[in-house]
Amino acid sequence: MKINENYKNLAESYLFSTIAKRVNAFTGAHPEREIIRLGIGDVTLPLARPVVDALRAASAEMGEKATFRGYGPEQGYDFLRAALREEYARRGVSLEENEIFVGDGAKSDIGNILDLFDVDNTVLVPDPVYPVYVDTNVMAGRRIVYAAATRENGFLPMPDASVRADIIYICSPNNPTGAAYRRTELQAWVDYANQNGAVLLFDAAYERFITEPDVPHSIFELEGTKTCAIEFCSLSKTAGFTGTRCSYTIVPAALERGGLRLNAMWLRRQTTKYNGVPYIVQRAAAAVFTDEGRRATGEAIDYYRANAAVIAAALDEAGVWYCGGRNSPYIWMACPGGMKSWDFFDFLLERAGVVGTPGVGFGAEGEGYFRLTGFGDAEKTKIAAQRLRDAIAAL
Repeated sequence: MKINENYKNLAESYLFSTIAKRVNAFTGAHPEREIIRLGIGDVTLPLARPVVDALRAASAEMGEKATFRGYGPEQGYDFLRAALREEYARRGVSLEENEIFVGDGAKSDIGNILDLFDVDNTVLVPDPVYPVYVDTNVMAGRRIVYAAATRENGFLPMPDASVRADIIYICSPNNPTGAAYRRTELQAWVDYANQNGAVLLFDAAYERFITEPDVPHSIFELEGTKTCAIEFCSLSKTAGFTGTRCSYTIVPAALERGGLRLNAMWLRRQTTKYNGVPYIVQRAAAAVFTDEGRRATGEAIDYYRANAAVIAAALDEAGVWYCGGRNSPYIWMACPGGMKSWDFFDFLLERAGVVGTPGVGFGAEGEGYFRLTGFGDAEKTKIAAQRLRDAIAAL
């Protein structure tokens, strides 16, 4: 019997597990201190009323013999896929319903999509990057190359003709940096993928936070994407589904590699390894895309945007460089005084009782940077921003 020895190449623990251990140790030693958490990007507002109403109605259906449902279609119920198709159409993107797959989270689908690709493929990821992109490929034993995202390039690396990659990860607006590609910049990546026969894995989890018209909400707004791209999006940040779990992945019918259609491969994979999202959750998800649902979830997005603006204003007053916060709920700040990421984590926790995420946890290029999120409670975010500003001023 042999195990997958690629697990030996993983970091000892997941980034956010390490943060939790450090915070728990601090609170154990200082139980009197109030800790404000602006680290993990979890939402804090409850589900919107139209979503809750849909959950209740669907739950009642499940309690009646005439409307009870057992196994559903693995790729999602028609009513939700139709709603998603209409949502894309609102942005000028034409999709067929069989190109839309409902899942239980973008994190799951981003990891599971790798079932379609041989381990000999080379993977290109930006650095710093959401750890799941790297870790899932380390688990499989793929070769990974990095595109340096730095302050000099606005944390938005562009294609390098000298680099050959088969699988390319792009997240825009980006986690962790909050930076977002403009239309022409993203088109350059699409062209690169088509020229090299690569597949773009595009993470659009934060598209609802976009405010600028030149930043695409979907990769499929661009030319040539249906022959090179797969898109992942989640309701976790769009509608507060972090604990409810629902996402959708777009695999175009025209996307082929090695003589096989990836759409058919993904359908075969899902029908073999997956039983789909619960009916009641899909009814709740469909409610997000009604007029009332868009309005209610939009209010939550505005709430988180306002939190990000509060943090940004505090950093402006402190004279600290940062990016993000405009098309994204994330603020990516330079650690003051040239501090390293984990040193600033400890400093901010001990001095201000505020938790953020060390940038180096997202990759080597993240050293010296720190991520804060706008997903907290509004009043506590104001307190945290004041503490942050005061702590920096004391350096």
